[in-house]
Amino acid sequence: MKFSRRGILKVSALGIMVAGLLPRVAFAARNTLRSMRTGVQPNGKTRVVIETSLRPSYSIVYGENSFTVKLSNTAANDSAEKKMATGTLVKGLTQSQNGESLNIVVSTTRSIAEIPKSGIMVLEPNGDNEYRLVLDFVAGTVSKGAVTSATAKNASDTVKKNEKKRIIVIDAGHGGKDPGCIGKGGTKEKDIVLSVAKKLQSQLQLAGFTVYLTRSGDKYLKLQERASIGEQRRADLFLSIHANANPSRSMKGFSIYTLSEKASDEEAQKLADAENAADKIDVSGFESFSKDIRIALSSLQQHAVAEMSQEYASDCAKSFKRAGIEQQPGAAVRHAPLAVLRSTVPGALIECGHLSNAAEEKLLKTSAHQDKLVAAIVRSVKNYDFDV
Repeated sequence: MKFSRRGILKVSALGIMVAGLLPRVAFAARNTLRSMRTGVQPNGKTRVVIETSLRPSYSIVYGENSFTVKLSNTAANDSAEKKMATGTLVKGLTQSQNGESLNIVVSTTRSIAEIPKSGIMVLEPNGDNEYRLVLDFVAGTVSKGAVTSATAKNASDTVKKNEKKRIIVIDAGHGGKDPGCIGKGGTKEKDIVLSVAKKLQSQLQLAGFTVYLTRSGDKYLKLQERASIGEQRRADLFLSIHANANPSRSMKGFSIYTLSEKASDEEAQKLADAENAADKIDVSGFESFSKDIRIALSSLQQHAVAEMSQEYASDCAKSFKRAGIEQQPGAAVRHAPLAVLRSTVPGALIECGHLSNAAEEKLLKTSAHQDKLVAAIVRSVKNYDFDV
Protein backbone atom coordinates (compact mmCIF):
# COMPACT_ATOMS: atom_id res chain seq x y z
CA MET A 1 0.00 0.00 0.00
CA LYS A 2 1.32 3.44 -0.88
CA PHE A 3 0.61 6.65 1.01
CA SER A 4 1.09 10.26 0.07
CA ARG A 5 3.27 12.38 2.36
CA ARG A 6 0.07 13.90 3.72
CA GLY A 7 -1.43 10.45 4.28
CA ILE A 8 1.60 9.31 6.25
CA LEU A 9 1.33 12.35 8.49
CA LYS A 10 -2.30 11.56 9.21
CA VAL A 11 -1.54 7.94 10.05
CA SER A 12 1.38 9.00 12.27
CA ALA A 13 -0.81 11.47 14.14
CA LEU A 14 -3.47 8.81 14.64
CA GLY A 15 -0.81 6.40 15.91
CA ILE A 16 0.34 8.95 18.50
CA MET A 17 -3.23 9.45 19.75
CA VAL A 18 -4.06 5.77 20.19
CA ALA A 19 -0.64 4.35 21.04
CA GLY A 20 -1.42 4.41 24.72
CA LEU A 21 -4.79 2.67 24.22
CA LEU A 22 -3.86 -0.34 22.02
CA PRO A 23 -1.26 -3.05 22.57
CA ARG A 24 1.92 -2.48 20.55
CA VAL A 25 1.41 -5.64 18.48
CA ALA A 26 -1.66 -4.07 16.90
CA PHE A 27 0.61 -1.88 14.78
CA ALA A 28 2.60 -4.80 13.39
CA ALA A 29 1.97 -5.43 9.71
CA ARG A 30 -0.09 -8.56 9.04
CA ASN A 31 1.43 -11.18 6.78
CA THR A 32 -0.71 -12.64 3.99
CA LEU A 33 -0.57 -15.91 2.08
CA ARG A 34 0.11 -15.31 -1.64
CA SER A 35 0.52 -18.76 -3.17
CA MET A 36 1.37 -22.41 -2.54
CA ARG A 37 3.02 -24.84 -4.93
CA THR A 38 4.80 -28.18 -5.05
CA GLY A 39 7.64 -29.38 -7.23
CA VAL A 40 10.06 -32.20 -7.82
CA GLN A 41 13.76 -31.87 -6.99
CA PRO A 42 16.72 -34.14 -7.86
CA ASN A 43 17.50 -37.15 -5.64
CA GLY A 44 13.86 -37.97 -4.99
CA LYS A 45 13.10 -34.81 -3.02
CA THR A 46 9.73 -33.09 -2.95
CA ARG A 47 9.56 -29.31 -2.62
CA VAL A 48 6.78 -27.21 -1.09
CA VAL A 49 6.90 -23.44 -1.58
CA ILE A 50 4.73 -21.10 0.50
CA GLU A 51 4.78 -17.50 -0.70
CA THR A 52 3.83 -14.67 1.67
CA SER A 53 3.74 -10.88 1.53
CA LEU A 54 6.18 -10.48 4.46
CA ARG A 55 9.04 -12.57 5.84
CA PRO A 56 7.41 -15.54 7.63
CA SER A 57 7.85 -16.73 11.20
CA TYR A 58 6.92 -20.41 11.20
CA SER A 59 6.83 -23.73 12.98
CA ILE A 60 6.36 -27.20 11.52
CA VAL A 61 4.42 -29.88 13.38
CA TYR A 62 4.61 -33.45 12.05
CA GLY A 63 1.63 -35.79 11.95
CA GLU A 64 0.81 -39.12 10.34
CA ASN A 65 1.20 -38.79 6.55
CA SER A 66 1.07 -35.01 6.93
CA PHE A 67 2.73 -32.02 8.49
CA THR A 68 1.41 -28.59 9.40
CA VAL A 69 3.20 -25.33 8.70
CA LYS A 70 2.05 -22.72 11.25
CA LEU A 71 2.65 -19.13 10.14
CA SER A 72 2.31 -16.59 12.95
CA ASN A 73 0.53 -13.26 12.40
CA THR A 74 -0.63 -14.38 8.96
CA ALA A 75 -4.00 -14.09 7.26
CA ALA A 76 -5.55 -16.86 5.17
CA ASN A 77 -6.25 -16.15 1.51
CA ASP A 78 -8.80 -18.35 -0.24
CA SER A 79 -7.87 -16.84 -3.61
CA ALA A 80 -4.16 -17.67 -3.22
CA GLU A 81 -2.81 -19.48 -6.27
CA LYS A 82 -2.14 -23.21 -5.76
CA LYS A 83 -0.07 -25.33 -8.14
CA MET A 84 0.35 -29.07 -7.62
CA ALA A 85 3.09 -30.80 -9.63
CA THR A 86 2.89 -34.47 -10.52
CA GLY A 87 5.32 -37.04 -9.13
CA THR A 88 5.66 -35.51 -5.65
CA LEU A 89 4.94 -36.88 -2.16
CA VAL A 90 2.21 -34.26 -1.68
CA LYS A 91 -1.43 -35.08 -2.33
CA GLY A 92 -3.05 -31.99 -0.82
CA LEU A 93 -2.47 -28.46 0.49
CA THR A 94 -5.12 -26.86 2.71
CA GLN A 95 -5.18 -23.66 4.76
CA SER A 96 -7.15 -22.65 7.83
CA GLN A 97 -7.09 -19.62 10.12
CA ASN A 98 -6.32 -20.28 13.78
CA GLY A 99 -6.55 -16.98 15.63
CA GLU A 100 -3.65 -14.80 14.50
CA SER A 101 -1.91 -17.79 12.90
CA LEU A 102 -2.43 -19.52 9.57
CA ASN A 103 -2.15 -23.31 9.46
CA ILE A 104 -1.20 -24.94 6.17
CA VAL A 105 -1.66 -28.71 6.23
CA VAL A 106 0.50 -30.65 3.77
CA SER A 107 -1.02 -34.09 3.20
CA THR A 108 1.46 -36.67 1.91
CA THR A 109 1.17 -40.02 0.18
CA ARG A 110 3.71 -41.52 2.61
CA SER A 111 5.24 -40.63 5.93
CA ILE A 112 8.17 -38.23 5.60
CA ALA A 113 11.43 -37.70 7.45
CA GLU A 114 11.82 -34.59 9.61
CA ILE A 115 12.93 -31.72 7.38
CA PRO A 116 16.55 -30.79 8.21
CA LYS A 117 17.67 -27.18 8.53
CA SER A 118 19.51 -27.55 5.22
CA GLY A 119 16.15 -28.37 3.60
CA ILE A 120 14.49 -25.14 4.78
CA MET A 121 15.06 -21.77 3.13
CA VAL A 122 13.40 -18.38 3.24
CA LEU A 123 14.01 -16.56 -0.04
CA GLU A 124 13.95 -12.81 -0.51
CA PRO A 125 11.54 -11.19 -3.01
CA ASN A 126 12.78 -11.72 -6.55
CA GLY A 127 11.14 -10.45 -9.74
CA ASP A 128 7.42 -11.26 -9.51
CA ASN A 129 7.92 -13.41 -6.39
CA GLU A 130 7.51 -12.24 -2.80
CA TYR A 131 8.96 -13.97 0.30
CA ARG A 132 9.01 -17.75 -0.08
CA LEU A 133 9.34 -20.43 2.58
CA VAL A 134 10.89 -23.41 0.77
CA LEU A 135 10.74 -26.92 2.25
CA ASP A 136 12.58 -29.88 0.69
CA PHE A 137 11.89 -33.34 2.10
CA VAL A 138 11.99 -37.07 1.42
CA ALA A 139 10.03 -40.09 2.55
CA GLY A 140 10.93 -41.52 5.95
CA THR A 141 9.72 -41.58 9.54
CA VAL A 142 9.51 -38.94 12.23
CA SER A 143 8.03 -38.84 15.71
CA LYS A 144 4.43 -37.67 15.58
CA GLY A 145 4.14 -34.21 17.11
CA ALA A 146 7.81 -33.31 16.51
CA VAL A 147 8.25 -29.57 15.97
CA THR A 148 10.66 -27.48 13.92
CA SER A 149 10.42 -23.71 14.27
CA ALA A 150 12.14 -20.48 13.31
CA THR A 151 11.48 -16.82 13.93
CA ALA A 152 11.86 -14.26 11.18
CA LYS A 153 15.42 -13.57 12.42
CA ASN A 154 16.36 -17.24 12.36
CA ALA A 155 14.80 -17.55 8.92
CA SER A 156 17.03 -14.73 7.73
CA ASP A 157 20.07 -16.58 9.06
CA THR A 158 18.95 -19.64 7.13
CA VAL A 159 18.96 -17.64 3.91
CA LYS A 160 22.50 -16.43 4.49
CA LYS A 161 23.75 -19.96 5.13
CA ASN A 162 22.15 -21.24 1.92
CA GLU A 163 23.21 -18.37 -0.32
CA LYS A 164 25.77 -19.27 -2.97
CA LYS A 165 27.27 -17.67 -6.02
CA ARG A 166 25.37 -19.04 -8.98
CA ILE A 167 27.29 -20.54 -11.90
CA ILE A 168 26.25 -19.80 -15.49
CA VAL A 169 27.77 -21.53 -18.52
CA ILE A 170 27.33 -19.67 -21.81
CA ASP A 171 27.71 -21.64 -25.01
CA ALA A 172 28.46 -19.65 -28.17
CA GLY A 173 27.13 -21.96 -30.88
CA HIS A 174 29.22 -23.37 -33.74
CA GLY A 175 32.83 -22.18 -34.24
CA GLY A 176 35.97 -23.20 -36.13
CA LYS A 177 35.19 -25.32 -39.18
CA ASP A 178 31.46 -24.93 -38.42
CA PRO A 179 30.36 -21.36 -39.28
CA GLY A 180 26.69 -21.95 -38.51
CA CYS A 181 24.28 -20.13 -40.78
CA ILE A 182 25.60 -17.37 -43.05
CA GLY A 183 23.65 -14.24 -43.92
CA LYS A 184 23.30 -12.85 -47.45
CA GLY A 185 25.83 -10.17 -46.50
CA GLY A 186 28.34 -12.83 -45.45
CA THR A 187 27.79 -12.56 -41.68
CA LYS A 188 28.65 -15.83 -39.94
CA GLU A 189 26.59 -17.06 -37.03
CA LYS A 190 29.68 -18.25 -35.13
CA ASP A 191 31.06 -14.68 -35.02
CA ILE A 192 27.83 -12.97 -33.95
CA VAL A 193 27.08 -15.43 -31.13
CA LEU A 194 30.64 -15.33 -29.78
CA SER A 195 30.43 -11.54 -29.58
CA VAL A 196 27.10 -11.77 -27.73
CA ALA A 197 28.42 -14.50 -25.42
CA LYS A 198 31.48 -12.47 -24.39
CA LYS A 199 29.36 -9.40 -23.66
CA LEU A 200 26.93 -11.55 -21.72
CA GLN A 201 29.74 -13.06 -19.66
CA SER A 202 31.02 -9.60 -18.76
CA GLN A 203 27.61 -8.26 -17.72
CA LEU A 204 26.65 -11.34 -15.71
CA GLN A 205 29.98 -11.22 -13.87
CA LEU A 206 29.27 -7.58 -12.98
CA ALA A 207 25.89 -8.77 -11.64
CA GLY A 208 27.64 -11.16 -9.25
CA PHE A 209 27.49 -14.48 -11.14
CA THR A 210 30.33 -16.90 -11.84
CA VAL A 211 30.36 -17.30 -15.63
CA TYR A 212 32.19 -19.68 -17.96
CA LEU A 213 32.23 -19.82 -21.77
CA THR A 214 32.31 -23.12 -23.65
CA ARG A 215 34.54 -21.34 -26.17
CA SER A 216 36.25 -17.96 -26.01
CA GLY A 217 37.68 -18.08 -29.54
CA ASP A 218 36.97 -19.47 -32.99
CA LYS A 219 37.10 -23.09 -31.91
CA TYR A 220 35.10 -26.12 -33.01
CA LEU A 221 33.50 -28.13 -30.21
CA LYS A 222 31.33 -31.20 -30.48
CA LEU A 223 27.91 -30.94 -28.89
CA GLN A 224 28.75 -33.48 -26.18
CA GLU A 225 31.79 -31.38 -25.23
CA ARG A 226 29.62 -28.31 -24.79
CA ALA A 227 27.12 -30.19 -22.63
CA SER A 228 30.02 -31.70 -20.65
CA ILE A 229 31.36 -28.26 -19.76
CA GLY A 230 28.02 -27.40 -18.13
CA GLU A 231 28.22 -30.62 -16.10
CA GLN A 232 31.90 -30.24 -15.16
CA ARG A 233 31.43 -26.63 -14.03
CA ARG A 234 28.43 -27.70 -11.93
CA ALA A 235 26.42 -24.99 -13.63
CA ASP A 236 23.09 -23.75 -12.27
CA LEU A 237 22.06 -22.62 -15.76
CA PHE A 238 23.30 -23.39 -19.30
CA LEU A 239 22.58 -20.90 -22.10
CA SER A 240 23.37 -21.76 -25.71
CA ILE A 241 23.43 -18.66 -27.93
CA HIS A 242 22.54 -18.93 -31.63
CA ALA A 243 21.23 -17.03 -34.65
CA ASN A 244 18.65 -18.58 -36.94
CA ALA A 245 18.03 -19.01 -40.67
CA ASN A 246 14.85 -19.66 -42.58
CA PRO A 247 14.03 -20.40 -46.26
CA SER A 248 11.67 -17.43 -46.08
CA ARG A 249 13.79 -14.28 -46.19
CA SER A 250 10.95 -12.35 -44.55
CA MET A 251 11.08 -14.46 -41.39
CA LYS A 252 12.67 -12.66 -38.43
CA GLY A 253 12.60 -12.43 -34.63
CA PHE A 254 13.91 -14.31 -31.60
CA SER A 255 12.79 -17.71 -30.31
CA ILE A 256 13.82 -19.81 -27.31
CA TYR A 257 14.06 -23.60 -27.08
CA THR A 258 14.17 -26.10 -24.24
CA LEU A 259 14.96 -29.81 -24.38
CA SER A 260 12.28 -32.40 -24.99
CA GLU A 261 12.29 -35.83 -26.59
CA LYS A 262 9.59 -34.73 -29.01
CA ALA A 263 9.61 -31.43 -30.90
CA SER A 264 6.76 -29.02 -30.18
CA ASP A 265 6.24 -28.40 -33.92
CA GLU A 266 7.71 -29.15 -37.34
CA GLU A 267 9.89 -26.06 -37.35
CA ALA A 268 11.33 -26.96 -33.94
CA GLN A 269 12.24 -30.42 -35.26
CA LYS A 270 13.94 -28.92 -38.32
CA LEU A 271 15.97 -26.63 -36.08
CA ALA A 272 16.98 -29.57 -33.87
CA ASP A 273 18.04 -31.55 -36.92
CA ALA A 274 20.14 -28.63 -38.18
CA GLU A 275 21.79 -27.91 -34.82
CA ASN A 276 22.42 -31.57 -34.00
CA ALA A 277 24.01 -32.09 -37.43
CA ALA A 278 26.90 -29.85 -36.32
CA ASP A 279 28.63 -32.93 -34.87
CA LYS A 280 28.76 -34.55 -38.33
CA ILE A 281 31.28 -31.92 -39.42
CA ASP A 282 33.96 -33.55 -37.27
CA VAL A 283 36.14 -36.02 -39.19
CA SER A 284 35.73 -38.57 -36.42
CA GLY A 285 32.04 -38.79 -37.30
CA PHE A 286 28.86 -38.40 -35.35
CA GLU A 287 29.22 -40.28 -32.06
CA SER A 288 26.81 -41.00 -29.28
CA PHE A 289 27.08 -39.15 -26.01
CA SER A 290 29.71 -40.29 -23.54
CA LYS A 291 28.59 -42.29 -20.54
CA ASP A 292 28.73 -39.37 -18.08
CA ILE A 293 26.37 -37.33 -20.28
CA ARG A 294 24.07 -40.29 -20.87
CA ILE A 295 23.48 -40.53 -17.15
CA ALA A 296 20.37 -42.55 -16.51
CA LEU A 297 18.37 -39.82 -14.84
CA SER A 298 15.42 -40.75 -12.72
CA SER A 299 12.07 -39.62 -14.11
CA LEU A 300 11.81 -37.23 -11.17
CA GLN A 301 15.11 -35.54 -11.99
CA GLN A 302 14.20 -35.28 -15.68
CA HIS A 303 10.92 -33.68 -14.68
CA ALA A 304 12.67 -31.22 -12.37
CA VAL A 305 15.25 -30.14 -14.97
CA ALA A 306 12.56 -29.76 -17.65
CA GLU A 307 10.36 -27.71 -15.32
CA MET A 308 13.22 -25.41 -14.31
CA SER A 309 14.29 -24.97 -17.95
CA GLN A 310 10.76 -24.11 -19.00
CA GLU A 311 10.47 -21.56 -16.19
CA TYR A 312 13.67 -19.82 -17.25
CA ALA A 313 12.78 -19.88 -20.97
CA SER A 314 9.34 -18.35 -20.34
CA ASP A 315 10.83 -15.54 -18.23
CA CYS A 316 13.56 -14.95 -20.80
CA ALA A 317 10.96 -14.59 -23.57
CA LYS A 318 9.07 -12.05 -21.44
CA SER A 319 12.31 -10.13 -20.88
CA PHE A 320 12.95 -9.98 -24.63
CA LYS A 321 9.43 -8.72 -25.28
CA ARG A 322 9.69 -6.05 -22.57
CA ALA A 323 12.91 -4.87 -24.21
CA GLY A 324 11.07 -4.43 -27.51
CA ILE A 325 12.97 -7.24 -29.28
CA GLU A 326 10.86 -8.69 -32.05
CA GLN A 327 9.57 -12.23 -31.61
CA GLN A 328 9.42 -14.80 -34.38
CA PRO A 329 5.79 -15.56 -35.37
CA GLY A 330 4.31 -18.42 -33.36
CA ALA A 331 5.23 -19.57 -29.87
CA ALA A 332 8.10 -17.70 -28.20
CA VAL A 333 9.17 -20.85 -26.32
CA ARG A 334 9.41 -24.15 -28.19
CA HIS A 335 10.72 -27.62 -27.40
CA ALA A 336 13.02 -29.88 -29.40
CA PRO A 337 15.46 -32.82 -28.93
CA LEU A 338 18.54 -30.55 -28.93
CA ALA A 339 21.72 -32.49 -28.16
CA VAL A 340 23.54 -29.50 -26.64
CA LEU A 341 20.91 -29.26 -23.90
CA ARG A 342 20.95 -32.94 -23.02
CA SER A 343 22.37 -32.87 -19.49
CA THR A 344 21.41 -32.57 -15.83
CA VAL A 345 21.70 -28.77 -15.99
CA PRO A 346 18.60 -26.61 -16.60
CA GLY A 347 19.08 -24.62 -19.77
CA ALA A 348 17.80 -23.06 -22.95
CA LEU A 349 18.91 -22.43 -26.51
CA ILE A 350 18.34 -18.79 -27.48
CA GLU A 351 17.95 -17.91 -31.16
CA CYS A 352 18.69 -14.17 -31.13
CA GLY A 353 17.28 -13.48 -34.59
CA HIS A 354 17.52 -14.46 -38.27
CA LEU A 355 20.65 -13.91 -40.33
CA SER A 356 18.62 -14.98 -43.36
CA ASN A 357 16.65 -11.74 -43.03
CA ALA A 358 18.68 -8.87 -44.53
CA ALA A 359 17.43 -6.24 -42.08
CA GLU A 360 17.95 -8.46 -39.04
CA GLU A 361 21.40 -9.49 -40.29
CA LYS A 362 22.45 -5.82 -40.24
CA LEU A 363 20.85 -5.38 -36.81
CA LEU A 364 22.58 -8.41 -35.28
CA LYS A 365 25.96 -7.04 -36.39
CA THR A 366 25.53 -3.79 -34.46
CA SER A 367 26.99 -3.43 -30.98
CA ALA A 368 23.88 -1.54 -29.82
CA HIS A 369 21.51 -4.40 -30.68
CA GLN A 370 23.84 -6.99 -29.17
CA ASP A 371 23.90 -4.90 -25.98
CA LYS A 372 20.08 -4.88 -26.03
CA LEU A 373 19.98 -8.66 -26.34
CA VAL A 374 22.51 -9.05 -23.53
CA ALA A 375 20.63 -6.69 -21.21
CA ALA A 376 17.42 -8.69 -21.72
CA ILE A 377 19.18 -12.00 -20.98
CA VAL A 378 20.88 -10.56 -17.89
CA ARG A 379 17.49 -9.42 -16.56
CA SER A 380 16.04 -12.89 -17.14
CA VAL A 381 18.93 -14.55 -15.28
CA LYS A 382 18.70 -12.12 -12.36
CA ASN A 383 14.94 -12.71 -12.12
CA TYR A 384 15.24 -16.50 -12.45
CA ASP A 385 14.47 -18.34 -9.24
CA PHE A 386 17.36 -20.82 -9.01
CA ASP A 387 15.92 -22.38 -5.83
CA VAL A 388 12.39 -23.11 -6.99
